[in-house]
Amino acid sequence: MKKISFILIVLVAISCSTVPKPATSGDPLPSWNDGTNKQTIINFVKEVTTAGDKFVPIEKRIAVFDNDGTLWCEQPLYFEMIYSVDMTKAIASQSKELQKKPELKALANGDMKTFMKGGEKSILEAFAISHSAVKPEVFDKMAQTWLDTAIHPRFKKKYSELTYKPMVELLKYLRDNGFKTFIVSGGSSQFIRNFSEKVYGIPAEQVIGTMLKAKYDEPTHSIAVTTDLWHNDDKEGKPVGIFQIIGRKPILAFGNSDGDQQMLQWTSTNTLPNLSLILHHTDAEREYAYDRPSKIGQLDKAMTEAKEKGWILVDMKQDFKTIFAFE
Repeated sequence: MKKISFILIVLVAISCSTVPKPATSGDPLPSWNDGTNKQTIINFVKEVTTAGDKFVPIEKRIAVFDNDGTLWCEQPLYFEMIYSVDMTKAIASQSKELQKKPELKALANGDMKTFMKGGEKSILEAFAISHSAVKPEVFDKMAQTWLDTAIHPRFKKKYSELTYKPMVELLKYLRDNGFKTFIVSGGSSQFIRNFSEKVYGIPAEQVIGTMLKAKYDEPTHSIAVTTDLWHNDDKEGKPVGIFQIIGRKPILAFGNSDGDQQMLQWTSTNTLPNLSLILHHTDAEREYAYDRPSKIGQLDKAMTEAKEKGWILVDMKQDFKTIFAFE
């Protein structure tokens, strides 16, 4: 009997040490202004982590976040697109084969004006080349070097420094309360995985993004990325990606644009308590102000639906005490 009692005590001790306890002391979101939206988030977290009708078991506390415009800045152009053009320029300058295309020859020679005449087609081609023309390990080194050296034209800071401090705090607050946080982005998993753990605390395996097809090469025992699309993680692709890769419906989703609308819709159909949030860019002085007319991060239909369904519209100007850590 004593032996059984000892085993039970040990099991209880192990259980208590591995299950995160709700954070209770201090302000969990110091970079947020006190107000209705901040309190709604805190109340939600308390409700789903406290015994009662709204309690959610720890394994079902899934929170998904868009990246561009939700966790870091996305203006004046998606950062990964800037990276893709920069890297394609470097790759094309060393490839006579790529320079057979006039627009890529122009890019290799620094003629951005001619290259950009191709518009979206040129940008997408640069995306495909930059992600597939080199081995994955070389891509990672190039991405990390770019993140360590490239400077934003307006803020004069590295792109990885343009993460939103209030959102990083929210990610930590959720994890401290037993949530598992995921990035679900229209950007590529390949690119985001190079900085997600360092800047957000989100490991590579918890990043879902747009993915190109990859293939295994038997003779060299290596992976090669192709130019063929495998999964477009935008709009309806987001809930599909969550379903197929995570396998659980989120109870919290946070986006900022029409590209996140379907992810928010799907989350709001969860039979468990849930929260759908949209970051509305309203601060032209400290960041940028844009919504319906914007070509980057357009927020139109999702904002209308948010008002109809009671999704939380987080106003950057009103709700964020601090936007960037360097302020």
